[in-house]
Amino acid sequence: MAEARSLEERLPVHGMGMVGTPWWGMLCLFATEGILFAYLIFSYAYLGSQGYQSWPPTGGPPGLKLALPATILLVGSSFVLEWAKNRARAGRLVIARWALALGILMGIGFVGLSLEEWHDKPFALSTDSYSSIYFVLTGTHLAHVAIGLIALLVLLVWSLTGRVGAGHEQHRTLATLYWHFVDVVWLFVFATIYLSPRLA
Repeated sequence: MAEARSLEERLPVHGMGMVGTPWWGMLCLFATEGILFAYLIFSYAYLGSQGYQSWPPTGGPPGLKLALPATILLVGSSFVLEWAKNRARAGRLVIARWALALGILMGIGFVGLSLEEWHDKPFALSTDSYSSIYFVLTGTHLAHVAIGLIALLVLLVWSLTGRVGAGHEQHRTLATLYWHFVDVVWLFVFATIYLSPRLA
């Protein structure tokens, strides 16, 4: 009689490494969220083509006083987090934790500057079509930054408590990869809202 064996012994439950379920889940997330931002950027362009004498109609392109430092912080945080991941891979966990904390602080700085810019705007969400798409586009991105910060904070807590050690590569890689995605999306948002009116 054949020996009874469990399903887990006969078939793999999930893939490992680059073919694992978390990787495919993250790739699907990037695809869906990328499409969302593509739609929002298209909406910005469509609204701007609808007969306004100037776009934005609120008195020139938005200023770079806060947006440029915020962009530098966000892009710089990606390099810091990548360095933190590499330090952890090399077994330098203390340095990796400090670098991860620094990357989180830089992300919080981006959020603070973005909220300050919202506060300084002379228009509200319902003022006109430009104000609506401005707040929806930047607000959607800001929500993604907040989710990324939560993920990084959880990763930092897990690292400090020993739940994530030097060998837990996938945790760090996926969190860092999501943060890189958020950064790349912001570059498109920044080019759309802050640079394209200047080029036009």
